[in-house]
Amino acid sequence: MKKTGIMTDSHSGILNEEAERLGIKVLPMPFYIEEKVYRESVDLSREEFYDMLRKGTDVSTSQPSLVEVAEMWKEMLKEYEEIVYIPLSSALSGSCMAATAMANEDEFAGKVFVVDNGRVATPMHRSVLDAVEMTEKGYSAAEIKKILEETREKMTIYIGLSTLEYLKKGGRVSSVTALAADVLNIKPVMHFSTGTLDTYQKCRGMKKARKVMIDAMKHELETNFREEYEAGNVYLMAASSSTDEVTAEWMAQIKESFPGMDVMCDKLSFGLSCHIGPDGLGIGCTCKPVE
Repeated sequence: MKKTGIMTDSHSGILNEEAERLGIKVLPMPFYIEEKVYRESVDLSREEFYDMLRKGTDVSTSQPSLVEVAEMWKEMLKEYEEIVYIPLSSALSGSCMAATAMANEDEFAGKVFVVDNGRVATPMHRSVLDAVEMTEKGYSAAEIKKILEETREKMTIYIGLSTLEYLKKGGRVSSVTALAADVLNIKPVMHFSTGTLDTYQKCRGMKKARKVMIDAMKHELETNFREEYEAGNVYLMAASSSTDEVTAEWMAQIKESFPGMDVMCDKLSFGLSCHIGPDGLGIGCTCKPVE
């Protein structure tokens, strides 16, 4: 029997092909389209999903069934002695806390270790890769959980939105604010740190929003992440719910602005895109865990 298995959910942006290559399990997150439940990368293609989103179809997210989570744990425990489970941040979903409680039950206690390090999207993806690397070095599940959670505060994300319509649907902004933003071509840049999502700046047009995000990230590297950046211990990353062409342009702009730094880019998960909407762009960074 193998020692330590890694599991995450589809909010990490990890697709099936990569999951198979890494030897990990990814729980498909459920969402509803006009009251019918779908699972990401299982029942609907990315093209179909964004087509529905742009048409204004009623799309909403849901937490995974604890039964489904438990079944995946049970299957993995037939192959592994222990499991590291890295779900969406508890600040954004109650599913993390529910999984943590379930991991303390007799059946899973001492075998399943749920990581809550405040991650979502590409930073969450990076945490999974860090966990895989640590298993290869022989770290135990308990050690991996501890190391990942110790870097909880070392993460920041800036997200440029093409519209406030989807935040309005989620109740985060009013209908009047969303309408005014569309009329005035205002593209808000949101800032997500561990546990909080706030408006960082309101920009006229997406071109301005991109520049604001680039400048904000440069400031982060010069201040909050200075020590880690100078030591070469910062991961720079990007994310997109836009087209492949726009995503490629965004990546090129980031690479030009941060010469010499590797940039990891993901397509945003369906669950996150429900709240952000199509044509959103993001940039963020995390720090390499101190082993």
